[in-house]
Amino acid sequence: MTKANAQSNDSQIKEYSTKKTLEQVITQQWEVNDLIFKTNKKIKDPFDKEVIAEVINPQLIVQKIPLFYNGNGEWIFRFSSSDVGKSTYKIVAPHLSFDGRKGEVIVQKNTKVDRHGSVVLKEEYPQHFFYEDGKHYFNLAFECDWLFALDYGKEELSKTKHLLKVLNDYKYNQVVMNVYSYDVKWKKDPKLGNHQEFEYGGREDIYPFLGSNSSPNYSSLNVDFFQHLDQVILEMHDHEIVSHLMIYVWNKGVNWPDMNTEADNLYYDYVIKRYQAFPNVVWDVSKEALLYGRATNEYISERIERTKALDAYNRLISVHDYGFCKRHPDEVDFISMQNWERALYQKMIDAKNEFKNKPIFNIEHGGYEEAPFQVFPGAYTNSEACLRRNYECIFAGGYTTYYWQGASWNVVIHNPFEQGEEFEKPHFDYFKHMANLFEKFNFENFEPLSWFNSSGYNLTNKKDGVVMMYTPKECQWIGVSKVIKQFDASEAKQLWFNTLTGEYSEEEPYNTAPFDFWYERPWKGEADVILIVKGLKEQKVN
Repeated sequence: MTKANAQSNDSQIKEYSTKKTLEQVITQQWEVNDLIFKTNKKIKDPFDKEVIAEVINPQLIVQKIPLFYNGNGEWIFRFSSSDVGKSTYKIVAPHLSFDGRKGEVIVQKNTKVDRHGSVVLKEEYPQHFFYEDGKHYFNLAFECDWLFALDYGKEELSKTKHLLKVLNDYKYNQVVMNVYSYDVKWKKDPKLGNHQEFEYGGREDIYPFLGSNSSPNYSSLNVDFFQHLDQVILEMHDHEIVSHLMIYVWNKGVNWPDMNTEADNLYYDYVIKRYQAFPNVVWDVSKEALLYGRATNEYISERIERTKALDAYNRLISVHDYGFCKRHPDEVDFISMQNWERALYQKMIDAKNEFKNKPIFNIEHGGYEEAPFQVFPGAYTNSEACLRRNYECIFAGGYTTYYWQGASWNVVIHNPFEQGEEFEKPHFDYFKHMANLFEKFNFENFEPLSWFNSSGYNLTNKKDGVVMMYTPKECQWIGVSKVIKQFDASEAKQLWFNTLTGEYSEEEPYNTAPFDFWYERPWKGEADVILIVKGLKEQKVN
């Protein structure tokens, strides 16, 4: 193979044009490579052609990876791997000139410090997410449905890059996004009229099929649309941000083809073929999959089965519909929740107890932090109230998603911290503090012992000897004695964590007085805090 355009820039897919001789491609673990096979003959219905790369990895396991049509007579074999060593491949493409082409890929050990592979599950920690290299994945998501649209039609993804860098800096490691959305159906803030540079809804020049959303042509796909999406997801990969890719959305004005038609299947299959090689992809069949009467349980189940049949990389899959996940838990890899109820913590605990072998991920909990424009207020807009609901998800042992009205839907302010003082800024820093806390104290080793809750919420880490209790800023006292009785606390230390600033109080010996209501906790009335007791040991049995 002759390397045509192997870029050194991390945010470029390595591209290789092919010839008949057998040569090597050299790459690193989890890098994305495009091997391009071209025919000069005009092919009828090229998107329908089944073209496969039969890959044999160093462990002699066969992987059948579908190629996808990229226009202009090009089929792309998109490849990434966690397996260090030599893999060989053979192209199976009946009636195409490159049928039978062979090659080798040498995969070297990853050298990118913050790259850890795709998100996977571990049998010994069934309710947590991990990377392929074994590191825990603290799934901290950010909703940005219109991310695909920020720089559409432009060579430089300047807005996309800026926003992703900001998210990366603040420790968000997942974006919940749509492959495509058209526009919202609710009313828009009149103030937005003077700031159309942040409006991405209703654009007729963006559509995954030929034609436009208003005048669709379902006969074929718009390759330009997907080539742009490639660059967006690749840029996310460069920033080590997972694309939680919702393939459909029903309430954003999209003119979809009818269910199970050739056009519907063509679109769905193409998404799976084109994006499965990205290690930073997690599948979601549809946002709010069963809320709007368009889809059925049977249809969603068939889409999941379809995904698993096509996806040679076995990326994780779920459905943004708790009812479906409850009825079909064996079909999804993790349980997706959407719950606005006041008793959010208890609902998360109930889900964790019901599905003991799967992670619980609350994608949408009704907290949509306010922005310069009112986009969708939901149930909670105050920044501290939104933060508290995210902590309720975390202290129930689940994972969570943060929404800011300035970026979650059709309005995307990609550079909020470069705006003037009149623009209300998002509190991204609150979530950076959260991520830092649970990276320091190993979230994967904690369990919510809800029966030990007092005036707050408990997480207990028996492995590392740490107990946490979350308490609202209005609360004077929080008791942990019921939990600490499980341990030898003779050498334990306690400290407090400020959820708004990320500050820790000074460490001091654990306070053993069980009813010391007069003990002044720090930051009372200023911030929700977390009491951390560490240095706990197993009780010695006499």
